[in-house]
Amino acid sequence: MKPVQSGQLGLGGASWFDLADRVTGDVRRVFLWVPPVPAPEQGWPSLTMTDGNAVITTAIDAMRAQASYPTGTNLGWGVLIAVGYPTDDAYDPFRRSWDLGPPPGASYPPFWPDTPEVRTGGGAEMARFILEDALPFVGEQVKLDPDQRALFGHSFGGLFALWLLFTQPGAFRRWIAASPAITWEDSFLLAHRDDFDPAGRDLTVHLSAGEWEGDDLAPFQIGAEDAAQRLTDKAKTRTIAAAHQMAQHLNAVPGVTASYETYPGETHMSVLPVAVNRALHCAFALKKSPPEA
Repeated sequence: MKPVQSGQLGLGGASWFDLADRVTGDVRRVFLWVPPVPAPEQGWPSLTMTDGNAVITTAIDAMRAQASYPTGTNLGWGVLIAVGYPTDDAYDPFRRSWDLGPPPGASYPPFWPDTPEVRTGGGAEMARFILEDALPFVGEQVKLDPDQRALFGHSFGGLFALWLLFTQPGAFRRWIAASPAITWEDSFLLAHRDDFDPAGRDLTVHLSAGEWEGDDLAPFQIGAEDAAQRLTDKAKTRTIAAAHQMAQHLNAVPGVTASYETYPGETHMSVLPVAVNRALHCAFALKKSPPEA
């Protein structure tokens, strides 16, 4: 596969490649960072991340700062792969809604006036792009260990990661879902969970959420004009409770080791860099700690 265009991030040797989906023709940007040390004989472990524009530099900085000091951090080296879009913005809200929303999906009002309606349900296209386009392309650039692949997603990305786990459990070995939108679209994800069969695989799943994604407002949100609406939304999304319950359910499934973690002092958006750092440790920890569901 030949990129539409490519370039450098100017950060620790990171590169980006705009790849056209071989089925739809849609162009997504794939970010790639390779450790500045010799590769393992079996190939690199890898962490693939959704919302690539928003997470790649955070992940690179965390790797560079920690993996050089493994006795103090327990973090080993690994390849970072992040899938995003050809934009300088952190997000492309319209496209990510489609890409990260698993099928069947639905339609919603536009984000802004005079723009198209928002659609979800393109998760199968995104999954195919990651597994059949992006990862094979990266495999042509650097040798990857097929048995040591991890996937990270936040919010809609966390929903996407769990849906892919339930529908294609062999795609990755380690799955990290931060603040996953489990209750989105009437909790349709639970039907996939109930049909989930790891088929003898040895999988690890880590779920998490910020402290202020539960029933309570963050201190700075108390008394705000939208406080009442936020509380109503929290009662519907139940991010902490749903993620914790999901981890407990999955930890009882043979072949799955699942855990849950609440990050103190974080909201749904501020949790992202904390969750990215934890994803690195889930993917590349040198010594594994016993998880708590």
